[in-house]
Amino acid sequence: MAGLVPAIRVLERGREARTLMPAVQAGRHVNEEEAMRHGNAHRKLNRKSEHRRAMFANMAASLIRHEQIVTTLPKAKDLRPIVEKLVTLGKRGDLHARRQAIAEMRDIAMVKKLFDVIGPRYKDRNGGYTRVLKAGYRYGDSAAVAVIEFVDRDVDAKGKDDLARHEAAKAAAPAPAA
Repeated sequence: MAGLVPAIRVLERGREARTLMPAVQAGRHVNEEEAMRHGNAHRKLNRKSEHRRAMFANMAASLIRHEQIVTTLPKAKDLRPIVEKLVTLGKRGDLHARRQAIAEMRDIAMVKKLFDVIGPRYKDRNGGYTRVLKAGYRYGDSAAVAVIEFVDRDVDAKGKDDLARHEAAKAAAPAPAA
């Protein structure tokens, strides 16, 4: 046990005793008051920052396309403020807001829907455009699953693009010879 450094108890004038814990970096002692969580606002979700940003951009585009998606609960909770800010940009409707939304989402067709359909739909609502509903646990890994959806969503929008793509592929395929 020679490698362990004991915690040091320090008495300060006019204060109660506090414990200094040895820090890993550079061998300096850090007390509990210095170990603050500044800048650690969001979950990392076991991804690098570029991957996280791309994932949330894709999830925001999917939510705007289908108006309801199923994902894990932490991802849904972290996606909500991103989509709320995008809807606020859609309500503004000017060119700068459109360019900001394109920079965030990188899907021009979904930005068009955001500004033409979703923004005007929520023009009288001050925030709270989405809701997160807990939907149990996933079978494979028991991860908490949630449904994130727009509050006044269009029920027919879910799966409409997939159905149209499926119908187009079916019509384009040659009919089998009988």
